[in-house]
Amino acid sequence: MKSKFLGTGVALVTPFKSDLSVDYNALKNIVEFNIENGVEYLVISGTTAESVTVTKQEKQDITNAIIETVNGRVPLVLGIGGNHTAAIIEEIETTDLSKIDAILSVSPYYTKPTQEGIYQHFKAIAEVCPVDILLYNVPGRTSKNIEPDTIIRLAKAFDTIIGVKEAGNNMSQYLQLLKHKPEDFLVISGDDDLALGVTLAGGSGVISVIGQAYPKEFSEMIRLGLAGDAKTAYTLHYRLMAVIDYIFEENNPAGIKAVFEALGLCESHVRLPLVVASNALKSKIIDFVKAF
Repeated sequence: MKSKFLGTGVALVTPFKSDLSVDYNALKNIVEFNIENGVEYLVISGTTAESVTVTKQEKQDITNAIIETVNGRVPLVLGIGGNHTAAIIEEIETTDLSKIDAILSVSPYYTKPTQEGIYQHFKAIAEVCPVDILLYNVPGRTSKNIEPDTIIRLAKAFDTIIGVKEAGNNMSQYLQLLKHKPEDFLVISGDDDLALGVTLAGGSGVISVIGQAYPKEFSEMIRLGLAGDAKTAYTLHYRLMAVIDYIFEENNPAGIKAVFEALGLCESHVRLPLVVASNALKSKIIDFVKAF
């Protein structure tokens, strides 16, 4: 199971039509585009999918559409997380996870629990979840870091907690995790700009945003990193550096949707409180796409 998550996973967007309904045709095209171009796995209903503005029924329909399109060709990770532990447990227990390889569960946000509270939260999830679990640490969004000691404690206590998507943009924390983790525990970069460096340092790859727009180049870069070929890998990294900055310049996923619009894969609509990328940012993205 754990080897399924070596390499490049991508945190899929939720494409919307102009009336802000889900564009299922565009979603299926994006899934096919990524599978055909070499990504190792797909992540459903993450931050980039605007999961907080997607209804429960839409989430189910989106998940079913992706499962049907993938048809077993790559592993699938489903985002099930939040700041209400009992509600997360209920969602896990009432969701059909038979076609899902793991869940991605974000650290509780807004409530700012202690490290012990975070540990007890994930302990409760691990005790009921029938599939493997990837922790998701993104302190820039949750306002609370999962400290390396807490992650390692969880990794050692529960066999089903198989890895962490670390997205604190903190290389020191990555290195602490890589130094002290159990041998088979996955440290997955959630920072596109640091993904190659983390992989070369011993990480297991990335769950990427930009990777879904440039799946061939990004997944090859990570494979080269896993093989230790830093020189060739950084050649690809340097080609993608500018667009990685662009997609996070205003907000995610408005940036990546602007890239998709320039590539002709979906429109750039987002749901409030997000707004579409500014014309100035779209112009830079269009220039990059044309030049690339």
